[in-house]
Amino acid sequence: MIAAGIYGATGYTGLELVRLLQVHPNVDVRWATSESYAGQQLSDVFPCPYDLPLVHMEEAALDTVDMVFACLPHGASMEAVTGARRAGVKVVDLSADFRLTDPDTYTAWYNVPHTAPDLLPEAVYGLPELHREKIRHATLVANPGCYPTSVILGLYPLVATGLLADSTVIVDAKSGVSGAGRKPNLKTHFVEANENFLPYNIGHTHRHIAEMEQELNAAGNRTEPLRVIFSPHLLPVNRGILSTMYVQLAEALPAEQLVAHYRQMYEGEPFVQVLGAGRLATLRHVVGSNRCAISLTPLGSDGRVIIVACIDNLIKGASGQAAQNMNLMFGWEETTGLVNGQ
Repeated sequence: MIAAGIYGATGYTGLELVRLLQVHPNVDVRWATSESYAGQQLSDVFPCPYDLPLVHMEEAALDTVDMVFACLPHGASMEAVTGARRAGVKVVDLSADFRLTDPDTYTAWYNVPHTAPDLLPEAVYGLPELHREKIRHATLVANPGCYPTSVILGLYPLVATGLLADSTVIVDAKSGVSGAGRKPNLKTHFVEANENFLPYNIGHTHRHIAEMEQELNAAGNRTEPLRVIFSPHLLPVNRGILSTMYVQLAEALPAEQLVAHYRQMYEGEPFVQVLGAGRLATLRHVVGSNRCAISLTPLGSDGRVIIVACIDNLIKGASGQAAQNMNLMFGWEETTGLVNGQ
């Protein structure tokens, strides 16, 4: 049994994390922070059954916990993570602050200086399907972004084995409104989002591109770096991400062989579902679960393939993956607390 704390418990990812940890057999949540609602209980702020007291960050007692989850915006997480690591507490950070290995790259994409570059060598990118053994021994895990989780898992089996011929990959992705966070924003207001379909930050501008390219280029021994052209869209549903990737293979593979290749690459992975030939991944395959569903559609003999990868942005794209990483860090069964493969 371990004691855990949560920085930023009243955002969507924080709330989802509380839900998961409350049913985890090995975790006792000792405290949760909220700068807006300190002094209240979580059940006062959000309709939920968890009477968890909320405190200011400076009141969070690091000497009472074994690990913390930081569910804070980028830029705000560095101070909390630094304090936790100085206290010898393990951390899973759900912000972007420790995902990129180079502080200058972080500053270029996020427009704020990195104030804890000394912790970057310690941080492990928390995608278990790629970095499981490193995560097992990590003291600081940088939980991946939601879009990158779907894109990296969708492309990794091709990149890692040299089957991807492209130097540029086009990704068309859609996210439920919860991906924009709980803080009010004009484009996420009901009247703006409902019965609408909104592209944003298209091309090579979305911040999540940096970690997609970092991880995919590290996974393959490529002579030319892979570049991602990314078009995210706001989908008028509560949750879920569907990423569609258009790729050219180095050699044409029939659907059954391509499916077999992906299943071999993800053999034994508890949370990756590679669908059979002729099937297409949808949000209903994954919403409410920690799974990633992947479908593969070859376009004939020219080697072109359409890949669809779906996840729940709040679970496999955030809090479920954080719990998965925690399980690895403490040597527990990876699926613990993620019931029935969820």
